[in-house]
Amino acid sequence: MRKTKSGGLSHNMKLHPTDRKSAGKFLRTLLALCAVAVIGLVVFVFLRDGRAPVIKLTPQTGAASHTTNFTLTISSGSTGLRDCVIIAAQDGKRVEVLRKNFSDKQREHTEAFRLPRDAGFKEGPLELSITVRDNALLAFMGRGKASLVEKLTLDFSPPRISVNPGIHNVNQGGGAAVGYTVSKPVERTGVIVGERLFPAFQQKDGMFICYFAMPYDMEPSNFKPKIMAQDKAGNETTQSISVLAIPKVFKSDKLNIPDSFLNDKMNQYTALYPNEKTPVEIYKRVNKELRKQNEEELIRIGQDTSPTQLWSGPFLRLPASAGRANFGDQRDYYYNGEKIDHQTHMGVDLASVAQAPVPAANTGRIVYAAFFGIYGNCVIIDHGMGLQSLYSHLSEIHVTKGAEVKKGQIIAKTGATGLAAGDHLHFGMIISGLQVSPVEWWDEHWIKDNITRHMNK
Repeated sequence: MRKTKSGGLSHNMKLHPTDRKSAGKFLRTLLALCAVAVIGLVVFVFLRDGRAPVIKLTPQTGAASHTTNFTLTISSGSTGLRDCVIIAAQDGKRVEVLRKNFSDKQREHTEAFRLPRDAGFKEGPLELSITVRDNALLAFMGRGKASLVEKLTLDFSPPRISVNPGIHNVNQGGGAAVGYTVSKPVERTGVIVGERLFPAFQQKDGMFICYFAMPYDMEPSNFKPKIMAQDKAGNETTQSISVLAIPKVFKSDKLNIPDSFLNDKMNQYTALYPNEKTPVEIYKRVNKELRKQNEEELIRIGQDTSPTQLWSGPFLRLPASAGRANFGDQRDYYYNGEKIDHQTHMGVDLASVAQAPVPAANTGRIVYAAFFGIYGNCVIIDHGMGLQSLYSHLSEIHVTKGAEVKKGQIIAKTGATGLAAGDHLHFGMIISGLQVSPVEWWDEHWIKDNITRHMNK
């Protein structure tokens, strides 16, 4: 090659073909590396941004009012939430219901809100628009944004309740029934007693039927049941029920717990309380803690019920049996002369011959058939609309969950499982999870006067 005076190559000198080939190869390699880098960056951004934000709104009834409690749940990927806006629109009017910014880039957020009362909305269609953005780098591609439009009907008129006439005579610890109609479709209805709601069930003729009760430990003067009805928009109304609350005196018992009983029975529960060293300490926890857990489980089981009545006529009592303990008995438990507990007996104990056949007290469906805490081997039958019967301390169970049984059908044999001191049947009646006096349900006249009479128009 010819050099210039400065020693460099002359500008008009041409590269050798081999040099041109090497330069081209270098350029192609450089471009390939750049392409890989760009693709890698795009993949990284996509992976970083993850999915678009997720929006969930409850309730989804299609109706709303000023009292409707909406719950908005939003979430994003790794980039975190940026902001959220809720707009309510009706007849061209747009009202900002909520605006929230997230400076800490949190990934999840739950917000409760209501429609503003002063917005001037009227009954009729309304559109709720929710927009959520996160901090995605590819926001220009719509990757970091999500929207939800919920079409609602505003309804500000509460339902009206019409109750079947008559006064309800309700014993302390006893049950009752009420029939009523409601002027419009409802989302939730039943009878409120204290903090408890006994659900009602709508029948084919449109009437709602509800079994309810006065708890054994409620003072009759505080028993003020009222019907509640809440429509799909959240409008709620209540109406009192005419009742005569009848007080009851419950028997008091003193029970001594011998070591022979503890040594025989507590091995059923050792696995539940492995840290307890003595049978009496296990017993204390079983009689209090496990009993309470069983009571809570009865509420859950009570929800597994038919919306229509399955039973008819008076309930059967264990044949040729004698009563050994009553509903509502107040029991003080003593060990070696020291009081260790106090509980209430929530059923009737019936004693016959050992391993006596146990008939279903009435027609229904088996909703429980297994070992059940303090009750030992236990069967629970659903009779519809929250009414259930309980059979416990069984030596044998002859039915399975889900089976349909007829009144008088043999379902088990009596026994001494659970906390039973001897062979007998603990029989209970339950209304929506609350145990009530079984004696009433054996009485045909009581059923006609206090249940079926109020269920008919």
